[in-house]
Amino acid sequence: MERDRESTEKRLIDTIGHMIEQNGFEKIGINAVSAQSGVSKILIYRYFGSLDGLIMAYISKHDFWLNFEFDIPEGGDALPIVKDMFRKYVAQLRTDAVLRRLFRWELTCSNEIIGQLREMRERAGVEMIRRVSRLAGRAEQEGAVVATLITAATTYLAILSDACGVFNGLDLQSDSGWDTISKGVENLIDSVFAK
Repeated sequence: MERDRESTEKRLIDTIGHMIEQNGFEKIGINAVSAQSGVSKILIYRYFGSLDGLIMAYISKHDFWLNFEFDIPEGGDALPIVKDMFRKYVAQLRTDAVLRRLFRWELTCSNEIIGQLREMRERAGVEMIRRVSRLAGRAEQEGAVVATLITAATTYLAILSDACGVFNGLDLQSDSGWDTISKGVENLIDSVFAK
């Protein structure tokens, strides 16, 4: 029975991901999810409590910041890990249309799901910044500003790349353009956090 539930939950979460990729978050309804997944509305409510619960389960499993394994041993060098984290973030932004749709959705509306997501991301982000700043011997506020600027800029550019090919002379449609952006991010990290 537990295996059937896991399989059904996975099917529902996969269905939500496909629907978001096709039409965004705004057009998802419980009837459409039930029809596309072949799972009754009763099971959706039983397993997730609501459509919002199912959407939150999807986001919790696929959001970059909620799932990044941030493991820095005490006394370790945080810079390579931080650089790698932003490289992976940029790579996921470029390849994951659903993640870009999630960010667009967050910018255009405010609801309980978005509020929960922001709270979870905030807790994860503050903890990462606290640890990196301590290891780098920098003030947390300084780390927060750098992390905020990098995250906001790369997220904006990835969202923009769906409709705009070039920004400030950087090709947002090519690997070389994004390699240039990633190198700039690494240089910024070095200039702030290098000892």
